[in-house]
Amino acid sequence: MGSCILLDVPLPPAVLDLFEPGDEFHLLDDLEKKDERWRLIDAYLTYGHPPTDGEIMDRMPNLRVISNFGVGVDHIDTEAARARGIPVGNTPNLLDGATADMTFTLLMAAARRVVVGDRFARSPEFTHYDPSILHGYEVHGSTIGIIGMGSIGKQVAKRANGFDMEIVYHNRKPAPDDHLYQARYVSLAALFEVSDFVTLNCPLTDETRGLIDEAALKRMKKTAILINLARGGVVDHDALCDALRNGRIAAAALDVTEPEPLPRDHPLLTLDNLVIAPHLGSATTRTRHAMARLTVDNLRAGLAGRSLPSRVV
Repeated sequence: MGSCILLDVPLPPAVLDLFEPGDEFHLLDDLEKKDERWRLIDAYLTYGHPPTDGEIMDRMPNLRVISNFGVGVDHIDTEAARARGIPVGNTPNLLDGATADMTFTLLMAAARRVVVGDRFARSPEFTHYDPSILHGYEVHGSTIGIIGMGSIGKQVAKRANGFDMEIVYHNRKPAPDDHLYQARYVSLAALFEVSDFVTLNCPLTDETRGLIDEAALKRMKKTAILINLARGGVVDHDALCDALRNGRIAAAALDVTEPEPLPRDHPLLTLDNLVIAPHLGSATTRTRHAMARLTVDNLRAGLAGRSLPSRVV
């Protein structure tokens, strides 16, 4: 007999194929608050990062594990899970390279105005080569400031080495191996002031929420470019919109926003000096397959009462 698993969204076939034939699935949106089927749930797989608090957990008296597809678990009340003895798993280390690649993808796209150039190249207005248009910013030899020198930040630094960039970073504390990445620890204020590119590769915590606010943006160079591969809540979107509109910084590139997606009439979406992607940080076939495998392994271990391969709480 299989397990009864709650899903927040329907899973793609490639992920469903990793489960046992007898497993039974229920969708979060199909269950009313007092639906008796909550009592059947053995495990909860959070694929689309829905808010998961203690009240939802209490609807599932037989819940034995929450398994998250992804590293960040800021959408899960981990203290509520700990208090209820429910282990929570995630998928660290598998997506570091892919997310660092995406950091540089957005950095390059914003610096060299690739999205605006693509639109222009497809338009009727492009009738001849004009060397006077769409000048961007040099990446090689520039200074990159990495906020969050964890496993992803270090992968970003390795890529920056390949572009002969000067690397500064800020973390809760200096990384003991920063010399391996030719990276120099600086204060947050100094990072804002010297960086040509500021990349956000940190988790969303009480300390980092709203970190990039009006004051931070005013400290940056007018030619600076901000890249966010962390979480949308790290950036004050109103302050960013104002800074981009008024030329306080040159450009920004976002892979994440809050809310996600932004409302279709959000003013950020009207700006040509913003590049935005739909949360593609780890979106490669190889990485997403590895994440799916670990997500299911965590779930299976929790159901069996074993130690999770990757446990948050």
